[in-house]
Amino acid sequence: MGYVAILLIVFLAFVAISAWPNVGTLPKGEFLTRNEQSPEWHGEQFQNPQPMFSNLRGGIWQIFASRPGEEPDAPVPTVDSSTTYKTPPASGLRVTWFGHSSLLLEIDGTNVVVDPFWSERTSPFPWLGPKRWYPPPVSIEHLPRVDVVVISHDHYDHLDRASVQALYERGARFIVPLGIASHLVGWGIPSDRITQLDWWQEARVGTLTIASVPSRHASGRLSARSDQTLWTGYALIGPRHRVFYSGDTGMNDTFPEVGERYGPFDVGLIEAGQYDAQWPDWHLGPEQAMQVGQEVRARTLIPVHWGLVKLAHHAWTEPPERFLAAARCSHADVLVPEPGQAVEPTTHPVVPRWWPSQAWSTRAQTPIVASKDGSPNDLYAIPACP
Repeated sequence: MGYVAILLIVFLAFVAISAWPNVGTLPKGEFLTRNEQSPEWHGEQFQNPQPMFSNLRGGIWQIFASRPGEEPDAPVPTVDSSTTYKTPPASGLRVTWFGHSSLLLEIDGTNVVVDPFWSERTSPFPWLGPKRWYPPPVSIEHLPRVDVVVISHDHYDHLDRASVQALYERGARFIVPLGIASHLVGWGIPSDRITQLDWWQEARVGTLTIASVPSRHASGRLSARSDQTLWTGYALIGPRHRVFYSGDTGMNDTFPEVGERYGPFDVGLIEAGQYDAQWPDWHLGPEQAMQVGQEVRARTLIPVHWGLVKLAHHAWTEPPERFLAAARCSHADVLVPEPGQAVEPTTHPVVPRWWPSQAWSTRAQTPIVASKDGSPNDLYAIPACP
């Protein structure tokens, strides 16, 4: 028993040491004071105006089970656009999706990296957790000049320590929701390179205005105290072009106001993957993502938050299939670029289908419909689709 206890202590120490650099630092001092001044701070944490419903039938462990089709069984095609970046976009707006929600936006002369994720796993552990299906299509070293990095929230698939530190070394500035500065400062990013925003607050980067807009989600990084940092979406407003990024969000009532304040948008980058009917308020799902694109008044839509790691039980190709099916009903303009492919949305490029055909569940088979108030008895209505 003594040897078992020693081995257990050694193992737990190994686990703690391997995770500790990535976990981050909870807000305290001036960071906590700033949180407490937010209208979204209630008691000792941030809260959504609309509570979230979840019902984990089978317990938390069912999330980690894997079913056929949920991950690729062949290499996913990618594009290395590093040579493309040598020339600025002719239209003034270019988007590169690297998989999941990691993006490069070249907008009216300002270069923005969104929720960078270049590491191997979405986890505090380098040896455990959801693993990416393919290497980064473009290395951080081969990106063009990076003026600013925007972070939507502090979950591991959106706030990656190694990526943040590498982009800081390239001279980037950071715009983050309230509380996340404490993580960045703990990782060696000077506070004068970080701007924290509450919902509806704005910051300027060159000629670009970046506004934090509400989302319906949660936060936390392997700590007993969750929701100590805020979650957000963004509106990016340039002299000529406008981009909406949803961040991670469930359906909520703020999207029409975002469209009124900051739209219409040339492109909407809407999370459309990693959803489950057991927790429908945490993520949009494809049909509600399409509806959000319409509510914020985005002319072209690109589905994100899919195509890199498995975080939910649906076929890995299901998000674009259902998103395109919804687009046929609403006549929306949709682009689904290959990971790493740089596209200029305002030029309406034709992007051939690149993912394989396989079985997937339709809207009718697996509806994802959010609650309005955290109760399954009061749901949002999704427009009918013949």
